[in-house]
Amino acid sequence: MTPCMTLNQTHDTRRLSWLESANRPDCDFPLQNLPFGVFRPAPQSNPRAGVAIGSSILDLSATVRSGLLADLESVTEISALLAACQQSSLNSLMALGPSAWTALRACLSELLGADTCLAGTMRSTVESCLVPMAEAEMLLPARIGDYTDFYASIFHATNVGAMFRPNQPLLPNYKWVPIGYHGRSSSIVISGTPVRRPRGQSKPAEAVAPDFSPCRQLDYELELGAFVGPGNPLGAPVPLADAVGQIFGVVLLNDWSARDIQSWEYQPLGPFLAKNFSTSISPWVVTMEALAPFRVPAFVRPAGDPAPLPYLADPSDVAQGGLDLTLEVSLLTARMRTAGDAPHRLSSGNFRQMYWTLAQLLTHHTSNGCNLSPGDLLGSGTVSGETNDSRGCLLELTQRGTEPLALPNGETRGFLADGDEVILRGYAARPGARRIGLGECRGIILPPAGG
Repeated sequence: MTPCMTLNQTHDTRRLSWLESANRPDCDFPLQNLPFGVFRPAPQSNPRAGVAIGSSILDLSATVRSGLLADLESVTEISALLAACQQSSLNSLMALGPSAWTALRACLSELLGADTCLAGTMRSTVESCLVPMAEAEMLLPARIGDYTDFYASIFHATNVGAMFRPNQPLLPNYKWVPIGYHGRSSSIVISGTPVRRPRGQSKPAEAVAPDFSPCRQLDYELELGAFVGPGNPLGAPVPLADAVGQIFGVVLLNDWSARDIQSWEYQPLGPFLAKNFSTSISPWVVTMEALAPFRVPAFVRPAGDPAPLPYLADPSDVAQGGLDLTLEVSLLTARMRTAGDAPHRLSSGNFRQMYWTLAQLLTHHTSNGCNLSPGDLLGSGTVSGETNDSRGCLLELTQRGTEPLALPNGETRGFLADGDEVILRGYAARPGARRIGLGECRGIILPPAGG
């Protein structure tokens, strides 16, 4: 079994950190999480890799220089792992694979655990490598060479399909093949980066001809992003049984969408300018090993649905290919911000309801011999559930803007307005396991360039 799927001491719910901020019940980053990211500890300083613990960041480069990782066990190429911890991106670490990831996680868990790093010289040394999270600038965690976005929620696909094809919401191929498209990696931005309302060509139904103007139907999409680990050579597909070991970890992903531009341009080749102007991701990559306690059976297909073709079927993926992750969307309008109001939650869904698993997405991506590289990003597609309050975009929540949402302060929204801030959050929680979070992914809408 892949190491990242095996429960071990790092998941022990009884263990606490000697950093008190990591022990709060609502903390996203307890000892059992230890997500990886890239940050600057001060303006103009060099980017470096770090690990979130409570309200602090453990500087991995400083940790290596202090000799705290010198005794890593079970790592054949320890020099490569130590070098990867001192890079300005996570690509080198992602490339090393599950055995190295597991060994590093175990070592970090010991350094930050109250039961394994007692008060004294060692703890003081670790403490000297900590940076307050509030003082750090978070950056993209990896150099993202390629980005592919999928369409893995059957509820989202059905809801959207019904708006355009009431008599045939799902196209004939949906239940047979994971649908995706190649996105634009250059416009992927870190949480907190403002999103400029795009201009584009669209054609309202009543118009004789299209026009080029600011987007009128700007939307968000609640997604999960998966970072590829070692990758595969060109021409060598990844079997489904091995696919989970190819996934380093996950982030929240907001696939901003210009719906009016999209509806005009998407035929016959699919998403283009309506999607590639901005994609936001959260800064902390929660590893698949941290999520091991929250692996659940894959989505149970309704009676009558076709079974996946053999290359997309494996007993281990059926048994634990799903992820029990709660994903939420909140909205903070400009008026709410001025009044000091809290963000209003629009929806809450669960990733375990996705029709296709992350492993199936990766395996299908490589099934024709396509090569994936460390740091490539796979988007899940909008995460929507069966109920109205679990729909992951405004297109679904407002029925293409025809049924605007009523906000607590009296405002309404069919689509996003300038000044709106969309906030994605995610967490995993179940009895017998420590709650861990994905942090948040934020983006505020700015007017189009040039006013």
